[in-house]
Amino acid sequence: MRSSLFLLAFVLLFILSACEKKEEKVPVVNAPAGTHVVKVEDRIDASDYSYFQVSEKDGIKYWIAAKRLEAVKGDILYFTKSMEMKNFHSNTLNRTFESVLFVDDITKTPHVMNNPGSTPPIDPKTAHSQVMSTPKIDVKIDKVKDGKTVEQIYSSMEKLNGQIIKVRGKVVKYNPEIMGRNWIHIQDGTGSESGYDLMVTSKDQTAIGQIIVVEGKVATNKDFGAGYTYKVMIEDAAVKTEKGI
Repeated sequence: MRSSLFLLAFVLLFILSACEKKEEKVPVVNAPAGTHVVKVEDRIDASDYSYFQVSEKDGIKYWIAAKRLEAVKGDILYFTKSMEMKNFHSNTLNRTFESVLFVDDITKTPHVMNNPGSTPPIDPKTAHSQVMSTPKIDVKIDKVKDGKTVEQIYSSMEKLNGQIIKVRGKVVKYNPEIMGRNWIHIQDGTGSESGYDLMVTSKDQTAIGQIIVVEGKVATNKDFGAGYTYKVMIEDAAVKTEKGI
């Protein structure tokens, strides 16, 4: 009798072990080159962002952060653009992540051209190299007194590097609360195809469509990794809102 119970326990242990080995893995999908296909292992929401612990097909697990997305453990997500931050501290969660990827284009469907609900993949080596991911808008904004236009900043960026300047522009893209800063794209209607969109970082808040005056330090050739490079940008700017759309 005792031997039978031992045999039964052994069989049950074997079955449970076999079930654990059948844990769902990241599927192999026909996704474009450069696409990360990940499975959600854990999720933590913080303000407008969600932090996901994910795994790829090689079994490696890591953390990503993206705009709030409804996804649960086991869901498959896709992204192509990310920026890694090491030893990132989230004030909302009061937690420091050894490494976290801030993802710009996360979706629940593969990034394919024939899927209107997804974003086409962008080569991570050139995704932001010219900060021209935002189309040029039809706008004409007067230069602020004692300030510069976007075109002047691009044309004189080496001379202006390290200087505090002012520039007026319209907010065309806004990504808040990344690495403790808000990331603002502004345009004023000046500049050529190689320099019409200016990146600004600030702790001040704004919104797409607002006309703002920013004052901050010019920085050139900034490389944040993963293809997020900028020929010129304004860092740690003070933002003054003049009007909205």
